[in-house]
Amino acid sequence: MPVPMPVPMLDLKRQYQPLHEELLQALDHVLQTQQFILGEPVAALERDAAAQLGVAHAIGCSSGTDALWLALAAAGIGPGDAVVTTPFSFFASVSSILRAGATPVLADIDPATFNLSPAAVRTVLDAPQPTPIRALLPVHLYGQCADWTAFSRLGQAFGLKLIEDAAQAWGAEWKGKKAGALGDAAAFSFYPTKNLSAAGDAGMVTTNSADLDEFARALRQHGMKRRYYHDEIGWNARLDGFQAAVLSVKLKYIDGWNQARRAVAEKYDELFAAAGSAESGPYPTHGIVLPQEVPGSKHVWHQYVIRTARRDELREFLATRQIGSEIYYPVPLHLQEALKPLGYKEGDFPEAERAAREVLALPIFPELREDEQQTVVNAIAEFLR
Repeated sequence: MPVPMPVPMLDLKRQYQPLHEELLQALDHVLQTQQFILGEPVAALERDAAAQLGVAHAIGCSSGTDALWLALAAAGIGPGDAVVTTPFSFFASVSSILRAGATPVLADIDPATFNLSPAAVRTVLDAPQPTPIRALLPVHLYGQCADWTAFSRLGQAFGLKLIEDAAQAWGAEWKGKKAGALGDAAAFSFYPTKNLSAAGDAGMVTTNSADLDEFARALRQHGMKRRYYHDEIGWNARLDGFQAAVLSVKLKYIDGWNQARRAVAEKYDELFAAAGSAESGPYPTHGIVLPQEVPGSKHVWHQYVIRTARRDELREFLATRQIGSEIYYPVPLHLQEALKPLGYKEGDFPEAERAAREVLALPIFPELREDEQQTVVNAIAEFLR
């Protein structure tokens, strides 16, 4: 029997090769113009990005983490304020709140989507809080928007700012509106593994508010509106010209890449159904629970994340067959050592804790072939037998 070929979790070279000459020309233009920090390469990206998302303003910055901090700080969130977010996300979702000087307050997730649960947030908002809650920071996890209809209602009812953590969701939609255009502000990451990726670290804040836009632009340059005149204590969070040039090239292709990801996700669903491996959720028993695209949402499938009761064993099994996989995320934020001062303990967020034990991301990227997907599905079916 022939040995199946390895299947990578991600292969960025497949995206790079067709764009090789176009990317080199874009980088050469930056070298020719010598606009290495901000300048026209960044301004051009900001204009095109804002137009693609349907927002008034886009502010390029140095990373997704800086984008989160800029969005919060420019929205006026700081010391004496609390922000509600999820315990099931990358560390920056909470650390950016702390960096803004505010207090993170956590609420549990929905077991089907892994996104912040509006019902759990409502319970938090109805309870007495030592620090007044001023904002909600839902995360569009794995490329699917959080339930923005519900969060908009909560924001209106309680007078809260709504900040999107859209780090994984470029191109995602909620009821026809793009992620990044839903809240008061949004933060994107262009880390190299993202759907829209730079050749290093980069990020972006989007907003429809002219005041927030002006404030964020000052904050990313040490609080300067005029050179060497500092009105605020900002930070060096500027975007460089090389990253902007790379992103401007890729921005032209991202819609097609996202559509290809959707096709890969649909093919996984079809193959798993044919293999008899999938079971209804949200919790797995003997098989695997497949990810779902909820009504009203347009998923961009940054990750294709299954649930399985024997996650660690399955991952080891796949590794022996040279099939890539990843765990996003193995430790909920409330159980991270660095966040112990928040005062949470094991058992406080059972849905997030269970998800951390059961989730497994399978290979997904626009260029993934059907035969590679079949290899993944066959291996999982073999494991489950």
